[in-house]
Amino acid sequence: MNFKDIHVGRLIHCRFEEVAMDIDRACRFFNCFESELKEMFAQENLSTDILLKWSKLLEYDFFRLYSHHLILYSPQRRRNGNIKNEKGPRKFVLPQFRKSLYTKEIIAFILELISSGEKSKKEIIEEYNIPKTTLYKWLLKYK
Repeated sequence: MNFKDIHVGRLIHCRFEEVAMDIDRACRFFNCFESELKEMFAQENLSTDILLKWSKLLEYDFFRLYSHHLILYSPQRRRNGNIKNEKGPRKFVLPQFRKSLYTKEIIAFILELISSGEKSKKEIIEEYNIPKTTLYKWLLKYK
């Protein structure tokens, strides 16, 4: 799985075929024609409301693909990254998530890169900002 370059239309089409979804059912769900569905399969990006509908219809969390991308490819947040203004620490309206939340899929992806020889342990640590101790714990636990 390539988490760096996500072509969501292609991934939706794969899931569509995996679950053997009837094209007529999908057309009724989206209230559209078959040609419009095929256009969605060809699009690299879809709006969030359309992606949410696909997630519900195909019972698959397509948003998680983007979460994996963020975990693997976004820069590390500063450890003491509290944003302050004149009145003290800033309050956030949106929930704050931990970046270092590695799912089993991400761990499997990283371990596959190492076992296939595609990347070395050093390259994984540098490219994905995974702590060395974390990587070695995964290697012991999941191999």
